[in-house]
Amino acid sequence: MKQRCVLVLLLGAVLAVAQAPDNSKTNQRDRDDRSATADQQKMSKADTDLVRKIRQAVVADKSLSVYAHNVKIIAQDGQVTLRGPVRTNAERDSIQQKAATIAGEDKIANQLEVAPPKSN
Repeated sequence: MKQRCVLVLLLGAVLAVAQAPDNSKTNQRDRDDRSATADQQKMSKADTDLVRKIRQAVVADKSLSVYAHNVKIIAQDGQVTLRGPVRTNAERDSIQQKAATIAGEDKIANQLEVAPPKSN
């Protein structure tokens, strides 16, 4: 019985690793000097307040997916960059609208990407 439990646990671990997402291409893209990343955000009060307000608006919208709730929001001197995967065009547009309402329409760089549907 003990050996069977160990085998099941090992098999589960192998399956979990096999299904882990591969973000290699995204990570390579993020190393590009022209791409805004969170570590480039200055710690100015105005920028951190801006990000906080946008993040709160996004997380408060329970109709958005977990993907959408976890997008990157980067502010640099009042300019906001939105990055990461979302599930639908509607989510992408909703997040952009929330950010534009808070920061201003001309202050948003929307780099959100619609992720392909999960395959079973």
